[in-house]
Amino acid sequence: MSDKAVNDSKLELWNKLLRTSLKIPGARIDRVKFLKSQLNKHVSDAILKKAIESRPALAGISQETIDDLASSCIGWHTVQVSSVSFVAGLPGGWWISGTIPADLAQFYYHVIVLSQKLAYLYGWPEFLGENSDADDETILRLTLFIGVMMGATGATKVLNDLAERFSKEVLKRLPQQALTKYGFYNVTKQIARWLGIQITKSTFARTISKIIPIVGGFLSAGLSVAFFLPMANRLKDHLRRLSYARKD
Repeated sequence: MSDKAVNDSKLELWNKLLRTSLKIPGARIDRVKFLKSQLNKHVSDAILKKAIESRPALAGISQETIDDLASSCIGWHTVQVSSVSFVAGLPGGWWISGTIPADLAQFYYHVIVLSQKLAYLYGWPEFLGENSDADDETILRLTLFIGVMMGATGATKVLNDLAERFSKEVLKRLPQQALTKYGFYNVTKQIARWLGIQITKSTFARTISKIIPIVGGFLSAGLSVAFFLPMANRLKDHLRRLSYARKD
């Protein structure tokens, strides 16, 4: 198989995994509802309204408060990922879409959900609405955030550039075709191919963990935490340093 064919297969695998995970109920987070649920116990109605209309930082909400809320979200999803992975890791664990293991799909379901929550806490406009279709632009937007979570250098640079371009504007949604407009589309596709390769490696590790009956459930849960927690904290640490997370 040629290098191009291999690269295309990895890109297809990554896209299929994200589309499969997005079909799980609750994968799309409504920015307004989420911010209300997180902030209403910590700020006045006036500040909450400003945070929703602009960004939490511009509304005067301290970064300490945002950091605490972000850590709480990370902790909750880490528990969910490990508990569901235990069930999926038992013999006879179910599969989704034929070639996508269920625990891998649910793992990236939580990655997708958490990436949105962290993005909105640190000021990003909505980029995956409840009724939006999972078109190429949507998939690649998710790819950027997940790429940062998985340590892809190119993803951090593109996300930094986008933050700088839009930080002076008050946006309720990321502009359509933003990646194409600013020349990031092909770069992001390369990141997606790289992520497809990483998925292949992690799938192998998860498959090995299921060889041992019963114990495989514990190993699968342990692998999920080992992958998920560092990824989540990496995205949190990156987003909190971007211009969207600051008052200026």
